[in-house]
Amino acid sequence: MSRLRGLLQASLNATKKALAWNVDDLMPPAERYIFNFNSKEELKKWHLYSDSEYGGLSSASLEITEFENGLKGVFAGNLSLDVTEGTKWNITRSGFCGMRSKKFDGFIDLDSYDTIAMKLKGDGRSYISTIYTENWVNSPGQEEDNSWQAFVFVPKDNWYITKIPLARYLPTWRGNVIDAQLEMNPSRIVGMSLSVNAEGGVPGATSGPGDFRVELDWIKALRAE
Repeated sequence: MSRLRGLLQASLNATKKALAWNVDDLMPPAERYIFNFNSKEELKKWHLYSDSEYGGLSSASLEITEFENGLKGVFAGNLSLDVTEGTKWNITRSGFCGMRSKKFDGFIDLDSYDTIAMKLKGDGRSYISTIYTENWVNSPGQEEDNSWQAFVFVPKDNWYITKIPLARYLPTWRGNVIDAQLEMNPSRIVGMSLSVNAEGGVPGATSGPGDFRVELDWIKALRAE
């Protein structure tokens, strides 16, 4: 009889312990690395694009460079408003470059996070952070990723951690903000990019054609709230 009472008590204690689990124990970590530019292998995750694909003359590079405080990514190049003479592309604007991640293997789920953070050292220009999610717009014969964009001002010559709430990312279609009530699905993210335009951006930022350069340490997802 005492043995039976002992088994019942042990079972009861185990049940109480299970019910007493803290909800925090079931939550993902408060932060999650998405990209870390501390290895040459990181270069395999990205590809570059610019207006040169359409007859423009801008150029960009992405390198992993050794600094005193370790390896960092360097996204740099030159922004030009000129176009190649006789180009077949009837482009209405030039002067842009970007680095876009190759599509994730499936997608990443950031539903438990509310903020994208980046550690950058820049040149005073305004950059554009883009998040790509699964498609909601289809053009004839071609599917386009759903894209969401937010400006990132990178102060000159100092390391800076920028934090962008996901709620600040606006829906865009080929670089233009869409005037529609849409909500991002952070559980179905397929890629990201960082780009720069010669014109536009936040007030007070450096703009215009010429060289650009931004150093990158990491990109994370945070749970700020």
